[in-house]
Amino acid sequence: MTVDRCYCYDVPFDRLHRVSQRTGANTVDALQAHVCFGHNCGLCHPYVRRMLRTGQVTFHQIIEDDDEPARSGAPT
Repeated sequence: MTVDRCYCYDVPFDRLHRVSQRTGANTVDALQAHVCFGHNCGLCHPYVRRMLRTGQVTFHQIIEDDDEPARSGAPT
């Protein structure tokens, strides 16, 4: 299984990565100010946090909140 997007909104992580690079958005909340994603089920949030941290945009493993928690004191 490959995870490469927010499935609820069909927004690919590579698009989110480009927007984060262009705008400086470095949290899920900051990125959501520029792109509509992750407002329904939220399952993409740990993937987006990993993307923001590493630049990776395609995932071949399940990532959960415990695997990629929000930074301490930072919004999701």
